[in-house]
Amino acid sequence: MKTLEWKLSQNPEDYPGAVSFMENRVGEIFAGKAPELVWLLEHPPLYTAGTSAKECDLLDSLFPVFATGRGGEYTYHGPGQRVGYVMLDLRKRGQDVRKFVFNLEQWAIDTLAEFGVTGERRDDRIGVWVVMADGSEKKIAAFGVRVRKWITYHGISINVNPELSHYDGIVPCGIADHGVTSLHDLGTGVSMAEVDAVLMKKFEDIF
Repeated sequence: MKTLEWKLSQNPEDYPGAVSFMENRVGEIFAGKAPELVWLLEHPPLYTAGTSAKECDLLDSLFPVFATGRGGEYTYHGPGQRVGYVMLDLRKRGQDVRKFVFNLEQWAIDTLAEFGVTGERRDDRIGVWVVMADGSEKKIAAFGVRVRKWITYHGISINVNPELSHYDGIVPCGIADHGVTSLHDLGTGVSMAEVDAVLMKKFEDIF
């Protein structure tokens, strides 16, 4: 049995179905019945509420809202955003969740760099951030993970070309002082297929 599998969805995946799939796969990986998996997909427009979400950060229910077991607060998913769900066995990779999250961040940063975009971490707020021409900072990638019996799931999202106004219904990740951006918003007209190719290469480099 191969140790890592890639799954790429061509059509938007509904959120409850995706979570159910991940939960089943986590159980199979734990039991040694399936390989680790990285799933690249898009969702239809929706909001998710992580375990730290505050009700006041839901400003307008523009889209369906799903409570989820991942860490973090409110976030948006939708077409034009690449979601990467990462199901890895940390029993084999070192039982270090902090390192795993650091590596997820690096995965996004290294991917963005391939397209000439400098993504940065911030100690006081989660995500990957881009310094704009006017000196403001905007989020381009978000993270939310869960670990069950040392098997990871949920993961990352990178804004390739989503409709950024869809974020208006929430305070993304509870951070009101900074906006969101995307690769296309920054003038990088890359395709989702190009992003996927780099994500796959950089994942192998890091993990």
